[in-house]
Amino acid sequence: MPSLTELLDRAAAGGRLSYDEGIRLYREAPLHDLGAAAHARRLAMHPGDTVTYVIDTTINYTNVCNVHCTFCAFFRPEQHKEGYTMSHDRVLERVKFAADQGATQIMIQGGVNPELGVTWFEELFARVRREYPEVDIHSLSVSEIVGIAKVEGCSTREVLQRLQAAGLKSLPGAGAEILVERVRKRISARKVVPEAWIGVMREAQQLGMPTTATMMFGSIETPEERIEHMRVLRDLQDETHGFTAFIPWYYVPFKTPLRGKEATGLEYLRVLAISRLFLDNFPHLQASWLTPGLKMGQLALLYGCDDMGGTILEEQVVHDAGSTNEATRRDLEKAIIGAGFRPVIRDTYWNLRAEPALATAG
Repeated sequence: MPSLTELLDRAAAGGRLSYDEGIRLYREAPLHDLGAAAHARRLAMHPGDTVTYVIDTTINYTNVCNVHCTFCAFFRPEQHKEGYTMSHDRVLERVKFAADQGATQIMIQGGVNPELGVTWFEELFARVRREYPEVDIHSLSVSEIVGIAKVEGCSTREVLQRLQAAGLKSLPGAGAEILVERVRKRISARKVVPEAWIGVMREAQQLGMPTTATMMFGSIETPEERIEHMRVLRDLQDETHGFTAFIPWYYVPFKTPLRGKEATGLEYLRVLAISRLFLDNFPHLQASWLTPGLKMGQLALLYGCDDMGGTILEEQVVHDAGSTNEATRRDLEKAIIGAGFRPVIRDTYWNLRAEPALATAG
C-alpha cells in the first residue's frame, strides 16, 4: 500500500486516484499536505498568477416547484399564495440590469413549475438572444429540463434541442447535490435520479453545449458518498470531455426544513483539495464564495481553485436558505489580489476578456 505522501505526490503530478485512494486521502491526509498537493496540481494545470471570474447574474424567475426538496427554503408548492412567476418583460428587465453592469453570463433558473412548457422558455430565450446578443444564456437545471419534458410529453433531448435553437448555449450543473440514490431519497425524493441527471448532462454535451458540475455537500452524506459523486462525474468526463468546471458548495441549513449544521471552513477546504486531485480530467475548479464568504474564497485559491466564480448580481435560492454573502466586481478582485493572484475577467467558456479587470486597470 502506498504511503499518504506517495499518493499525494502522484495526484499532484496528475496521476489518477482510485475510489479507495480518494477516500483514504480525504479521511487521513493532513489538511495542509492535501492543500499543498492540490495547489501544486492547480499550478501545473494553470501556470502563472491569474485567477479568473465572470460577470454574471442569477435570475430566479419562479419559485413554484413540484419537487419539494427538504434542503430548499426558496420553493413554494403549486397554488401557494407566495408563489410567483416573472413575466418575460420582468426577466428582460433583470437581464438589462445585469448587461448594463457588464454581465456576459445570464443564469435563468428557478423551481420546476408544471405550468411552464417549452414554448414559454423558447420565447424567453429568443428575446434575450435578440435584445442582448452580447450575453450567454447559461441557464436551467437538469430538474427543470426534465420537468419541461414531462409537461410536453417528449424526450429531454428534444427539449434541449429546441432550447438550444432558441438561444440556450450552456447548462449549469445545478441540481446534482450528491449523485447517490440513498442521499437523494432523503433530501430530494422527487428529484431526478442520479442516472437521469447524468443522462441529461450527456445529451447536452453531445449537442455541443458545455456544462458545469456541482456538488452540494454537508447535508447527510458521508465522505465516501462525496467521493462516489466525484467518481460518477469523472467517468462521464472521460466519456464526453464536456464539463468545463467543478463547483462544490456547502449546504446552508438555517431556514430549510432539513436543518442541520453548517459545514466548517476546514471541511470546505478539504473538499476543494480532494476535488482538484480526484477530478484529474476537469480543467477548472471554482471557489464558490456565496456560502462560505470571500475570506474562505481567498483561501480556496490556495487549495486547488483557479477560478473565483461570478459576481452573482442577484440570487435568491441560497439567500433564502440563510446566506447573507454578497460581492461586487471590486470585492472579488480585492479578494483575488489579497490571495496573491491577478484577477482576469472570463466568459462562460473560460475565454479571457481582452480588457483588463477593474483592479488592474491603469
